[in-house]
Amino acid sequence: MPGPDGKGVLHAELTIGDSIIMMSDENPFQPCKSAESLGASPVSFYLYVEDVDAAFERAVAAGAAVQMPLQDMFWGDRAGTVGDPFGHSWTLATRKQDLTTEEVAKAAEAAFGPKGG
Repeated sequence: MPGPDGKGVLHAELTIGDSIIMMSDENPFQPCKSAESLGASPVSFYLYVEDVDAAFERAVAAGAAVQMPLQDMFWGDRAGTVGDPFGHSWTLATRKQDLTTEEVAKAAEAAFGPKGG
């Protein structure tokens, strides 16, 4: 739905899987500010997809900027982060393995080192 002056977006819906994200451009009747106005986004999105490699490639081909290349994460996901043209960050991920809390803690220690040192 275009804005009242025929420009911009008064209301748009983006469907991802079974979820709907509603959005609009800034307008004087709403208290919301854009990532562009703020100089950064106050939120980021973490989206699970069936094939993260294909989704990441499609996002980059469509103009998203790579913020973090795809990689296997210590908590069991394969994930990467892109930035959209409006200043929002999207981490795309696919669950590769389910780990116990203890396995994640051990993997985190291997990734970051022991607590306090």
